[in-house]
Amino acid sequence: MSEWELPFGFELAQPLWLLLLLPVAGWAWLAWRRVSGEGQSGNAAGVVLNHPALPLTAVASLPAPSLRRPVLLRGLALGLLVLALAQPRQAGDWIVPPPEGRDMVLLIDTSLTMSIRDFRQGDLEVERMTVLKDTLARFIEGRPGDRFGVIVFGSEVATLTPPTFDRMHAIAQIKRLQVGMAGPDTALGDALGMALKQVRTRRLRPAVILVSDGADNNAGTLTPAESLAVARQAGVAIHTLQFGSDPFAAGRAARGGPVAGPDPQPDLIELARLSRGRHFAIASADDAARVIRAIDQLEPTLSRPAQHRQVHEGYWLLLALAAAVLAAARWLAFRQSA
Repeated sequence: MSEWELPFGFELAQPLWLLLLLPVAGWAWLAWRRVSGEGQSGNAAGVVLNHPALPLTAVASLPAPSLRRPVLLRGLALGLLVLALAQPRQAGDWIVPPPEGRDMVLLIDTSLTMSIRDFRQGDLEVERMTVLKDTLARFIEGRPGDRFGVIVFGSEVATLTPPTFDRMHAIAQIKRLQVGMAGPDTALGDALGMALKQVRTRRLRPAVILVSDGADNNAGTLTPAESLAVARQAGVAIHTLQFGSDPFAAGRAARGGPVAGPDPQPDLIELARLSRGRHFAIASADDAARVIRAIDQLEPTLSRPAQHRQVHEGYWLLLALAAAVLAAARWLAFRQSA
C-alpha cells in the first residue's frame, strides 16, 4: 500500500484501509433504519407508568428511550478504528545516515627524536610529540564513519588499538603516547607490515597515515621496500607526515632521497609517491591544520542520501478515542435499558 499525503505534513501510511469505511457506513445506515422503525411501531412507542398509588386517570405514557445515540456512537467508533488502521502520521525531518568511511591506521613514530622541541605554541617551545597528539586527535574527531587503528613503533612495534569505529577510544590511545614508549630506534619496515595486516578493503580503499620525523629505518626485520611492495599490491595508500623542520636534528646527515648502498630503502617521500599517497612536511601548528584539511580531501568519506524520516504516529490517539466512544455507547445503552 502506498502512502497518501495530507496537508500540514500529515500522511496515511496505509490508505487502502479507508475502503472499510464503506461497509461501516452501510452498517450504520441499516442500524439507524432499524431503530427508527422500532421507534415508530406500537411496541416501542412509549412506556406506560402504572403505579398502585396513582388513580387510573393519572396513568401517563412516557416517551420511549432513544436508541439512536448508541448507534451513532458505535458507528463513530468503527470509523475511528478504520482511520487507525490507515496509520495517520506526521512526517518530521529527514534522518541523515552517517557517512561511510574507510579503514585508516595511524602509524606513529615514538622514537627519541620525537622529543625535540622545534615547535611553538604561542610563546612556548613544545615537543614534536605534543603537536602530533593535537593534530591526530582533531583529525579523528572530524572523520565520522572511519575505522581508526593506532600503532606505535620505535625499536619495537605495538598495536594500541586495531581499527575501530570507536573514535573516542582511538583518541584516548593517541593521548597516551609517550616518547620512547616503543624503544629508541625506528623499525619502520616492521611497522608498515603490521599496519597493512590490519586494514580491510571495503567500498573505499584503506589508507595508512605514517607519522615520523624522517629518521632512517635502523631496526626490525622487515624493510620499508618490502612493506611498500605489499602496500602497492593491496592498493593501500600511504600518506606520510614528516614532523619537524629538521628531521636529522640528532646529528644524522640530511638526505634527499633513498638511502644509497647495495640495498637502498625508500624515504618518506618515496613511500608516499610509490603507494599513490601524499607526503606532507609539518614544521608548525599551522602546517598541521593544513595537512588535516588536505587529507580530508584526498580520502573523503562517502555521503549516503537520506531515505527515512522521523515519524510521529497518530493511530494510538484514534484507538483511544474509539475506546472512549464505545464505552460511552455502552453506558447509554445500559442506562436506557435499566
